[in-house]
Parts: sequence; C-alpha cells; structure tokens
Amino acid sequence: MGAFPMTGAMGRALAFATALLLAGCGGGSVEVGFNRGGDGEDESDELPAVTLILVADGFDAPLLLTHAGDGSGRMFVVEKAGRVRVIDNGVVIAEAFLDIRDRVRAGGSEQGLLSLAFAPDFAASGRAYVLYTDDTGVGDLVLSRFTRGAGADALDPSSERVLLRVAQPFTNHNGGHLAFGPDGLLYLSFGDGGGAGDPQGSAQRTDVLLGKLLRIDVAGDGSYAVPSDNPFGNEIWALGLRNPWRFSFDRANGDILIGDVGQNDWEEIDYLSAGETAGQNFGWKRMEGFDCFAAASCDENGLKPPVAAYGHGDGDCSVTGGYVYRGRRHPALAGVYLHGDFCSGRIRALRRAVDGTWSGAVLLASGLGIASFGEDEDGEIHIVDLPGGAIYRLGVQP
Repeated sequence: MGAFPMTGAMGRALAFATALLLAGCGGGSVEVGFNRGGDGEDESDELPAVTLILVADGFDAPLLLTHAGDGSGRMFVVEKAGRVRVIDNGVVIAEAFLDIRDRVRAGGSEQGLLSLAFAPDFAASGRAYVLYTDDTGVGDLVLSRFTRGAGADALDPSSERVLLRVAQPFTNHNGGHLAFGPDGLLYLSFGDGGGAGDPQGSAQRTDVLLGKLLRIDVAGDGSYAVPSDNPFGNEIWALGLRNPWRFSFDRANGDILIGDVGQNDWEEIDYLSAGETAGQNFGWKRMEGFDCFAAASCDENGLKPPVAAYGHGDGDCSVTGGYVYRGRRHPALAGVYLHGDFCSGRIRALRRAVDGTWSGAVLLASGLGIASFGEDEDGEIHIVDLPGGAIYRLGVQP
C-alpha cells in the first residue's frame, strides 16, 4: 500500500500485489465454489442486480468505515496512516476526528490504524477504541481507548489509554477488527502473527492471543476484565484463525460471521450463531478451508468447518468479510451476507436457509480494491476502496 491513494492501472497493480501479501498466496487451486462437493455457486435470479453509488472520495488509503450509534448519521473512515475522517450528510469534514499518525507504524502492507469501534454509550461517554500497529519491535498490535475532548466533537489524541499490547513475530497477519457485540463486550480479531504456514503454531495455542477471536469487558477507566465465561480463562473466545481481517455481528440476531484470509488455496467464511458454545476451533493450520493444510489427511475432530470457501481463481486471493444486510432500502437483500475479495473486487452474497444450509452467488465484479465493508446507522452497506481512496454505498438496480 502506498502513502497516497492511487487510481488507474498503477493503483490496480498495487492493489493486487498488496492482496497477494495479505493472502500469502503462491498459486493454488483454480476451483471456485462455495459448497464442499457441491455444484458451485448458486447464481440465483432471486437476488437483485446491485450497483455502487459513490458517497465520497479523496481519502488516503482508507481501511474501514463505521458509525458511532449516536443518532448523528455520521460515518467515520479510518485511514491506514493513522487518521479518522468524518462524512456528514455526504460531506467530508476537513478536520480529523482523530489523528495519531505520530504513533502508528503504517509502512508494512498490513500495518497501520486497522480498526475503530465506538463504545455503545458513546453519545454520553465519548469513548472509542482503536487497534493499530506501533513502532515497537516489528510492529506490536496495540488496543487503545480514546475519549472525546471537553467541549469538542473529536477524540483527543492525548487521552490515549493502552489496554492491550501484543508483540508480533512478523509484520503481516495482524488481523485487525474491533466490534462491540450485543452483549456489550468488545470483540477483537488477531491474525496468527504472519510468516507462511503459521510457523510458530500460534493459531492452535490457547496460551497466546494470535490467530484468535478475543472477547473482553472494557471499563470506563481504560482497563478491561476477562469475562468469567471465556473458555480458557483468558481473552480468547474462539481459535484456529489465520488472518481474520474483518468480522461482523448480524444486528438482527447477534450471529458472528468472519472473513478469514487463506494461504495458498482457499478463502473462507466462518460462522458462530449467537447461542453457540464458546471455544470453537476454526481449524487453521490443521485445515485451510475444507481441506487439510499441506497434508493428505489430518485430524478434523473438534474443528468447526467454514460455511463457505472459494478458491484462488480468476484473480481471487484475499477475502474481505462483510455484513448481513439489515437495511430498509433494499428488501430483496434482507438477511443476505455480503462480502468480497480484495484482489478481484468481486462482491459475493451468502444466504442461510431455514434448514441451516448455505448458498452463495457472485453479485458484482466491482473492480475495486475492497478493504472493508461497513454499515451506517440505518444498516445500509458501504464499500471501502483502498487504492481508489473512495467510499461507495451498495445499491440495487431498478
């Protein structure tokens, strides 16, 4: 990723090269299909034709879009270098909502200010949380809380309180998402620490936080506690993840969907229902997608397979997890999980039937470098184009 957004052929080439690093791919399968042993993707004509509507551009390597849940309707765009910008009624506010470029290490392709989550009571408390890589070692992962300045409508950079710091053995596979769950607890996704094939075996260990989905109870004073029902007596909620770059909660029922970036062959979507037992193991590095990793056979006991996986063909190589659509503009998309691929720009749909089976379809070849999907307060889905420096809203063709 460059220091500035790029467009045209140069930007697309950079996006593809960056995505190769994100995915750690080196060739791999050309088979494409969501369902193991199935007939491939369901090109169902029940799904509408979608389109993208430009909301705002001119951002510097945007990685995330979110909202504050404060009734303002504002959207917040996280830039890789360490700045957060605001879109208010379609206008990009000149003054940064947060600027911590002085402490963020963003030189590596997977480093930077990775995520932002507002406290559920942000309107009253003014508290928000960020995840970034800093200048310690090769780039430690840092979870920090910031608070709104007195009489201000922005976060005060001097109010930082570091809650958690995790050393990275390599510069990649930082994971990088934050979200408050319906239980009011903060969830974090961490990658396995990088290096091809998880050389330190972090994803399957319960004594290290890398390669995990974490769950903590944050306090107003900038501290946190480990919830008593976490399965291993520490911050870990689920394990066996390679690089869970983006995950989300279904705002209708609290289900969790995770886009986990694969190694050489498979990109996968993992699923946790709201009432599922803690401590689920998604399999990395014993498995990649539905296949044993680098082995003809492996022990699949106790592993939770993905609900969908697609191979590295036609430019696909790095999944970007998204959201279940719960907006009001497009009822034909209700309950559909929308996600994409950073390399190819394809936007995919995934739907769960009443009997628990899943089916998928490619909705759009967007041509974008999709770093993230995002929801506004109304549940409308937005797409973050990293190399183009732009934000789009997902629409439906009439």
